[in-house]
Amino acid sequence: MDPRRTETAEAADLHLAINPGTDIDLMNGMAHLLLRWGKLDPTFIDECTSGFSSYTEVLQHYAPELVSRRCGITVTDLEKAAQLWGKAQNVLSLWSMGINQSSEGTAKVTAIINLHLMTGQIGRPGTGPFSLTGQPNAMGGREAGGLSQLLPGYRFVMNAQHRAEVEAFWGLPAGRIADKPGRTAWEMVLGLESGEVKMAWVAATNPVVSMPDIDRTKAAFRKSAFTVYQDAYFPTEMSAYAHVLLPAAQFSEKTGVMVNSERRVTLCPAFRSAPGEARPDWEIFAEVGRRLGYAKELAFNSSAEVYAEFVQLTQHRPCDQSAISHQRLKTDGPQQWPCSIHHNQPSARLYTDLRFHTPDGRARFVAKHSRGLAEPPDERFPFVLTNGRLYGHWHTQSRTGRIPKIGKLHPEPFLEIHPRDAGRIGVKDKDWVEVRSRRGSARFPVTISKGIAPGTVFVPMHWGELWAEQAEANAMTHSAACPDSKQPELKACAVQLVPISQITVQQQPASTKAEVVTLR
Repeated sequence: MDPRRTETAEAADLHLAINPGTDIDLMNGMAHLLLRWGKLDPTFIDECTSGFSSYTEVLQHYAPELVSRRCGITVTDLEKAAQLWGKAQNVLSLWSMGINQSSEGTAKVTAIINLHLMTGQIGRPGTGPFSLTGQPNAMGGREAGGLSQLLPGYRFVMNAQHRAEVEAFWGLPAGRIADKPGRTAWEMVLGLESGEVKMAWVAATNPVVSMPDIDRTKAAFRKSAFTVYQDAYFPTEMSAYAHVLLPAAQFSEKTGVMVNSERRVTLCPAFRSAPGEARPDWEIFAEVGRRLGYAKELAFNSSAEVYAEFVQLTQHRPCDQSAISHQRLKTDGPQQWPCSIHHNQPSARLYTDLRFHTPDGRARFVAKHSRGLAEPPDERFPFVLTNGRLYGHWHTQSRTGRIPKIGKLHPEPFLEIHPRDAGRIGVKDKDWVEVRSRRGSARFPVTISKGIAPGTVFVPMHWGELWAEQAEANAMTHSAACPDSKQPELKACAVQLVPISQITVQQQPASTKAEVVTLR
């Protein structure tokens, strides 16, 4: 499923080019048909799940004809997708940011999981919902508590027992850990804007390119009284907003652990020295903490010691890694969690006992209706702009933009548009258009393609102002976010397209990237 005909779609037996924002309609439509045809696993539903009756009530509202109109696909293709799922012995579903970066991202994910639960497609080889996270160590970051609402070991700030467990382990007085989550990334931007946030410390990311509503984001960072920027690369777009630059070691220059989407824990040893004053991120954080008076708490001498403390906090948690150490990873190679000192046999597959991490051990159906896009197209802004990655480039090009081979593969950004829409606005291949939303604008050369759904246009997300002029995808996107995950809806916003020939301008926009000098 993708509004674009990607290389993955080219290899597929069935490509559903759904309209942006209709993922839940499609999933509920497939489930409606599976329910109608009796393609269920009633024993699994009765013995291992809860909430199925509420789910079936929602499904009654997703008849094939309605779903076909909303999604922009044929009833035949919808039925084929449901038939493929219903007949398959094993179903594996995979998704990434196209699902997650949405104002209803969590609801979309649960809609996928619901399909697995109603057909018992979980806990067996070749089955299950499989999130392809947006970063190589995204799962490891969450396990360590790397979100404002999390504590180590998938504990939650708002859970009193979880806070007490971490306070006891760290030897903190009861009540020291705040009982409310910290700010989300966008709330930090709003805090800088209002003056409530007095300083910013940005590490290993480039928010003045990657955040939504980028002009507003930049203006907020200009108001910051003190900004620390910590990264392995210079310059980036963010470095221009920093008062202090801290050089960080990159992956090849530091030793640490990563956890992939398969729960596989891998030791990544340094294989060369960091240049100049560059240091691993954990060393920088620990040194600042010690100078703030936490010398005892942050008296680590190596990343192995940091990891050894962390794994103790995972005991008896879903991600138990208490039997894993740097030494074991060196000796035995990568391990999968759970891998506990209490039962030292790693689990190659979860949920084989059909028991789940809920109080009653039952998986829960989550019944949600589709709400659609947070900013649907209208008469003034008739197109939906979606954005995404290109093979080869990584995020905002801080690293990949400096690799000549990738630069030749993708020399400039572009706007992909269906021939029918190109004819409507009067542009040809390679013509320039200005893309305007309610927040900002950007300019791109046109690529006409039948691989994009009519009414939808696509631009790559990688180009900031260092690499191209006026070509930032997030100049147009908005900040509406999922109420559960807090991820912004970066994948869809309403825009209008204006051919450059219709705009009175003094200069044609440049397509060449700015010269960048790497300083180490």
